[in-house]
Amino acid sequence: MTDQADDSRGALIGPEWPEILRKVRASTPARLLTGRAGAAYRTATQLELREAHAAARDAVRAEMELEAAFGAEFVKRFGLFEISTRAASKDKFLLRPDLGRRFDDAARAELARRCARGADLQIAIGDGLSVTAVAAQVPASLPLLVEGAAARGWSVGQAFAIRHCRVGILNEIGELLAPRVSVLLIGERPGLATAESLSAYMAYRPNAAHTDANRNLISNIHARGWSAREAAGRILNLAAVMMRAQLSGSTVREELPSLKRT
Repeated sequence: MTDQADDSRGALIGPEWPEILRKVRASTPARLLTGRAGAAYRTATQLELREAHAAARDAVRAEMELEAAFGAEFVKRFGLFEISTRAASKDKFLLRPDLGRRFDDAARAELARRCARGADLQIAIGDGLSVTAVAAQVPASLPLLVEGAAARGWSVGQAFAIRHCRVGILNEIGELLAPRVSVLLIGERPGLATAESLSAYMAYRPNAAHTDANRNLISNIHARGWSAREAAGRILNLAAVMMRAQLSGSTVREELPSLKRT
């Protein structure tokens, strides 16, 4: 057998092609060219998979706590407060997705008390299927969105966080607060590549009749996907397109002239 070396993820690297292997493995978090011991993964790969699986389970099962996720200073800066859907527990949230699309009575009252109606841009934060993603990405993303919206002359509604939240809660936000564009920053279902990926679901004047076809999505907001700055630019640009078209959903396309990634 020729001499071989391990990279940081335990892959076998042959001396005849180390450069191309490093390039391939640097381009994706997928477990390519990891090597095997007989018919099985090597020990390092098996342990990495178990670690990733545990991180994914933790991300799904964790409960969102504002100060623990963002820090007291951040919560105070943006006046964040937490409300809940009709899914009263994590188990109920996982078993009954429909309950995660409706606010409970206390949440509806709190929104009416603390949030003004009719903002140009309304941002909400939902735990979704990864509290880990929310904690990792929102502290960088939210300030960029608020500042970027203000720079465009838009009014921005009071941001808030939603416990046990599904994407369909956008419809309730629209019915209660009547924003022009609503943005839901929500934790994506974690995989074995990362548990820190955030999505931004968006809708123009969402209402009870909206389905997925009336929404737009910017996903993969994380360290190896879209950065917080890139994602914020895409969200704001798409919001501007929606406002001009007075429409959102499958017929609306992003305008991406400035997003030439290297």
